[in-house]
Amino acid sequence: MTGQLAFVESPVQLLNVLEWAHAQVPSSGTSSADALTVVVLSPTDPMSRGQLRRMAQLARDQGLTVRWQEARGGRGALVRTLRELARPLRAAERVIIGDPFSRYVQLLLTLFSPRHLTVVDDGTATMEFAAQLGRGERLVRWHRKGSLGPRELVLAPVTTLARRRLAPAGNRTVEIFTSLPVEAPPGVTVTENAYAWTRDAFGPPLLTGGADLVGTSLVETGVVDADHYARVVDELARAHGATRYFAHRRESAEKLHRIAVDTGLQVVRPDLPLELTARRGPIGRTVVSFPSTVVHTLPLALAGTGVKVAVVEMAPEWLRATASPRAQGFLAGVADTAADEVDRLTTRVTHHTDRLEFG
Repeated sequence: MTGQLAFVESPVQLLNVLEWAHAQVPSSGTSSADALTVVVLSPTDPMSRGQLRRMAQLARDQGLTVRWQEARGGRGALVRTLRELARPLRAAERVIIGDPFSRYVQLLLTLFSPRHLTVVDDGTATMEFAAQLGRGERLVRWHRKGSLGPRELVLAPVTTLARRRLAPAGNRTVEIFTSLPVEAPPGVTVTENAYAWTRDAFGPPLLTGGADLVGTSLVETGVVDADHYARVVDELARAHGATRYFAHRRESAEKLHRIAVDTGLQVVRPDLPLELTARRGPIGRTVVSFPSTVVHTLPLALAGTGVKVAVVEMAPEWLRATASPRAQGFLAGVADTAADEVDRLTTRVTHHTDRLEFG
C-alpha cells in the first residue's frame, strides 16, 4: 500500500475522494486510481456504515483499492488500527483526509509527516478549517464551546502536533479540494471540486412536480431547539408544498418519527450521499435546505437539470441558549456564500398567530 492513501470516515468524504481522483485524470485520459488506496475508518452508527458500504463498492468500480478498517470495533481497536496503518502511512507519497477535526485522523497524523497532504470536503467544516489554519488558531469545530474540557486537555498535545502537520512546510505541500468558498491560507493550494464525476456517472434525474426538504443534524449537535426545528419543518412543508424529507444520516429516529407524524412528510433515509441521490432522482423541482454543505454542492451536482435550490436563513431565536457563540455567524456565512442562483428564504414570526412565514 504505497502511492496515495486516503482516510475516510463518512460517505461524503469518500464521494469527494472519488471526485478528487476523477479530477486527477490527465488529458491523455488515463487514470491514476490504481495508485490510490482508500482506508475506511468505519463509524459505528448503522446509517453511516450502510452508506459507506455502498460508496466503497462505487469506489472499487472506479478502480480504487478500498480497505475497510473496524477502527472503532471494541476494545483494542485503536491500538490495532494504529499498528496496522503505521507502515503504509510512512510509505505514502500523498495522504488524503476528509476531516481535519477528527481525533482519529489527528492521532494518525502524529505518526508521520506526509510530503503531500490533501483535505477534501466533509461538509461546511472545511470553511472553518481553512479560516482557523489561516489565522494560526487551534482546530475547534464551529458548534463546540470554546473552553477545553477534560478530554480536550488530554488530547491537546495530539491536536497541536496534528495542526502543525496539516499546515504547509518546506518539505510538505497542502491542498484543499473543495466545492465551498474558502480563502486559501498562506502556502495552501485550493482546488475547485465541481462534482464532475457525479454528473458524468449519474443522471440527469427525473423531476417531480413538488418540493423536497433536506434535513439537518443541528438538533443533534445541540445548536437548534428540537421543538422549534419541528415547527419550522412543518411550516416549510406547508409553504412549499413539500412531500418528502431527506434525512441527515445523524438525525435521531425519534425526531424523524415526530416529523413524519406531525407533518405528513415522507421521511427518506438515503442510501448514498444526497448529491448522488438527487442526481439519480427522482428529485423535486425545488430543494429546500437549512444552512449546510448541500446548498453549495447540489447546484453543482444538479447543474443543467432545472432544479432550484433554496436555503433557509436561520434567525438568532432558533438557537439554543447553550449553542456555541460562533454558531449564528457561521451558519449565516454558509447561507450568505451560497451561489447566486440559490434562493434565500427569510423567516419572520407573526405574533398574532404564533406562526412562521417565509419570504
